[in-house]
Amino acid sequence: MYRSISLFVSVAVSLLAAESFAQGTNVSHPMGFFVTSVGLGDGGNLGGLEGADSHCQSLAAAAGADERQWRAYLSTQEEGKRGISARSRIGQGPWYNANGELIASDLDQLHILPNIYYRTAVDENGNKIKGRGDSPNEHDILTGTQADGTAYFPWQEGDKTCSNWTSNGDGSATVGHHDRHGGGNTSWNAAHDSRGCSPDALRGTGGNGYFYCFAAD
Repeated sequence: MYRSISLFVSVAVSLLAAESFAQGTNVSHPMGFFVTSVGLGDGGNLGGLEGADSHCQSLAAAAGADERQWRAYLSTQEEGKRGISARSRIGQGPWYNANGELIASDLDQLHILPNIYYRTAVDENGNKIKGRGDSPNEHDILTGTQADGTAYFPWQEGDKTCSNWTSNGDGSATVGHHDRHGGGNTSWNAAHDSRGCSPDALRGTGGNGYFYCFAAD
């Protein structure tokens, strides 16, 4: 009899421990990353970094996440020196998407092996962004940055940031592929440069003026 009671207690404790573990793994995390669901409608002219940050904050607010400090993942270029790096603007992590999935625990993981793919690189409402295979393909995400998240050096020729996010015509911008597909370009932040900075030019290479937003706090 005692052996039966002991066995019952042991099983009960094991079940409680398993339930507790399951609950712990389903803890809700605040959103810290999203792809903008809409662009600003003026190609590569985002109103500079300030305008892009404001857009991130507005979209986050509409999704109920305005208590956090949002920053656009964008770099700049400057004459004679290195510009502002996207990775220096977004805090230290960790970052979760709107569906509670971990994107990266810190800056190193974000730029080496992030959990950024078609399924996880969702917008502020948890909806997927159109990618390769969808119509239209909108997987080109504006970044203006190198693969490690740093700004281009001044001797690296060409406009990579649509004139620091103020041009809707001349110039170009480095873009990443949020779905990690397309012509062998699997980088989420530095796949290739756009054909130009106008809305049509961005759409011509598979984009729609979207960019990444991260919670920097």
